[in-house]
Amino acid sequence: MFEALNESDFWSRSEYAEKEYTEPPLTLDMLQSIEAELGFKLPPAYVELAKIQNGGIPNRVCHRTAKRTTWAHDHVAITGIYAIGRTKPSSLCGFYGSTFWAKEWGYPPIGVYFADCPSAGHDMLCLDYRECGPQGEPQVVHVDQEWDYAITFVAKNFESFILGLEDESAFPL
Repeated sequence: MFEALNESDFWSRSEYAEKEYTEPPLTLDMLQSIEAELGFKLPPAYVELAKIQNGGIPNRVCHRTAKRTTWAHDHVAITGIYAIGRTKPSSLCGFYGSTFWAKEWGYPPIGVYFADCPSAGHDMLCLDYRECGPQGEPQVVHVDQEWDYAITFVAKNFESFILGLEDESAFPL
């Protein structure tokens, strides 16, 4: 799935990433426990990425969009990708995990919030299960709290999202 993904080129190494996002290697027991807690089967590509490294900050953090968001007219940006775990603040079931955004910030319960954005909670990326159901292959959407939780399509699935990440330099001001 991610054969062409160069781990050393994909992930940014930093103390902050280790402290906030990156969990120990994924185990089958942890995966099953997290999926049961969230109530959704995670996409195979998400699981595969977590086997390479379980959460962190990518070097390429922007993804093109066809519609404008509060972030930009042609793309969204992420801060990090949540680990499949619960020990780091920014992991799927950590303090700032998926359910935190729905319960504390009022984000719509459409799936699994897996990536935060530079806006410090005012927009998030979500695995959207509305069309496929909790066991299906979700699309990736951007949910914008600043625009009354507007939902913008980003990618047809998680693999397309990861492969579509671009460097910030591709989007001049």
